[in-house]
Amino acid sequence: MSALPYDYHRFCDLAGEIIINVRELAARGWTPATSSNFSRRLDDRFAAITVSGRDKGKLKESDIMVVDFDGQPVATEHKPSAETLLHTQLYKRFPEIGCVLHTHSQAQTVASRLFAGAGHLRLEGYELLKAFHGNTTHETMIDVPVFANTQHMPTLAAQVDALLDKDRLWGYLIDGHGLYAWGRDMAEARRHLEAFEFLINCELELRKLHTA
Repeated sequence: MSALPYDYHRFCDLAGEIIINVRELAARGWTPATSSNFSRRLDDRFAAITVSGRDKGKLKESDIMVVDFDGQPVATEHKPSAETLLHTQLYKRFPEIGCVLHTHSQAQTVASRLFAGAGHLRLEGYELLKAFHGNTTHETMIDVPVFANTQHMPTLAAQVDALLDKDRLWGYLIDGHGLYAWGRDMAEARRHLEAFEFLINCELELRKLHTA
């Protein structure tokens, strides 16, 4: 293991953390049909990420691989998710980001379609906005961007980068797809993910009431 360019013991620890947390998210129905992808920063060059096409409710250590920050596999024949660049661009740009979580709950997917035309979903006045790092009051708002879906990840990564130049975000939606959320570690990323999920559900319920 000494020939590996990363700390193998740290990789094992992070792989275990990913497996435990992702199984819990899968149990909620947020990773249907082998969808979704999840990663943790290993160091300033590499990240651990789920292998493409695996059942996220049944992950094991061999379902976690290592990529560099250009999205290339490291010391493995496994194939990473096609969306790996959306993870690694965050690690490359923000040294403090330690975890990226991408899920496909029904609420996230519906909201991504509903608000695609506006280009964002506005969350305003909710107490739970304080769940996001840096927010200390409900008297604020967050615009969650909704990006058009594309199979060309460099294009989508460039669009995300352009928005990150202007705003500090903790997540975004992709039209007809799902949600990306991140944080400084797994606990914070999960807090952000769960807050987004709850607030998105609130907005969808409000929309139903307003149109009833």
